[in-house]
Amino acid sequence: MHTHIAEAIKKPDLISLRPDVICLRFETMKIYSALGAVRHLLESGAVQPGDTLVDSSSGIYAQALALACHRYGMQCHIVGSTTVDRTLRAQLEILGVTLEQVRPSKNLRLDQELRVRRIAEILEANPSYHWMRQYHDSIHYLGYRDVAATIAREVPDGALALVGGVGSGASTGAIATYLREAGRDVSLVGVQPFGSVTFGSEHVSDPDMIIAGIGSAIPFRNVRHELYDRIHWVNFDCALSGAVELLRSSGIFAGLSAGAAYLTTRWERSRDASRTHVFIAADTGHRYVESAYARHAEAPDIDTLKPHEITSLDELSHPWSTASWSDLPVPHGS
Repeated sequence: MHTHIAEAIKKPDLISLRPDVICLRFETMKIYSALGAVRHLLESGAVQPGDTLVDSSSGIYAQALALACHRYGMQCHIVGSTTVDRTLRAQLEILGVTLEQVRPSKNLRLDQELRVRRIAEILEANPSYHWMRQYHDSIHYLGYRDVAATIAREVPDGALALVGGVGSGASTGAIATYLREAGRDVSLVGVQPFGSVTFGSEHVSDPDMIIAGIGSAIPFRNVRHELYDRIHWVNFDCALSGAVELLRSSGIFAGLSAGAAYLTTRWERSRDASRTHVFIAADTGHRYVESAYARHAEAPDIDTLKPHEITSLDELSHPWSTASWSDLPVPHGS
């Protein structure tokens, strides 16, 4: 029996779509990150019960940190993106979270810069607050050790391809790292939106993909570029096609990043059928109903989609590009 809801909902489901394609499906993935980080901070004495933890979030980390704070008796202050919807906002308020949302923006850089600027103001006014720094502090890797152990235990021996949205870098980076340390052959495939500085696509915009939360307009130190073997840049329409097809074919109702990862997995499997492909569905599809799923009739047929293989970041183009990362120059600041 679980003693707290955070422990109950953190465990992922491994769903076999076919013998060599597995969905690692979470209700909300970042609970692993938040629980592991808060537990480490308490055990190390960096914070004390009752202290206030503050961070920025586009959505699922806000819920995760709120639940981790509730679990360990901490106060929580979130500076949220405009993508924090009414459903999540109500949950956060009832959990006692202080939530601020930056002004609406369709520009990823502006949205993130506004949040970072507000965090700095909060810390200046409240020096006792602890900034969680989910994008930069490696303590957010710690919680994913258990996820890697689950994959190692439940997925048959053999080479793996792990596919997922890069985002802060902690989830895909940590899971691949822990599996590799345990001796598993893992190819790590990262999914990015256009417009993200993380893997050099900031010169190709796609404002719709701000809702996916898998890219960044500022460098994230938790992204360790050398861990990734291949990168796929996917636009909103392609991610929507992947999400719709994933729901239609498997019944899995997941977020846009899962749709992009599923689309990517189908392509990667066609290139290399020697590996078992595990793709990450980081959250459910509920917060994407109005912004994405309501437009399902507009989604292109997934079988008509094919990526553009590039040899230079200058060749990046919509709707979908891909490359072996080691063959491309590393972006400035990474």
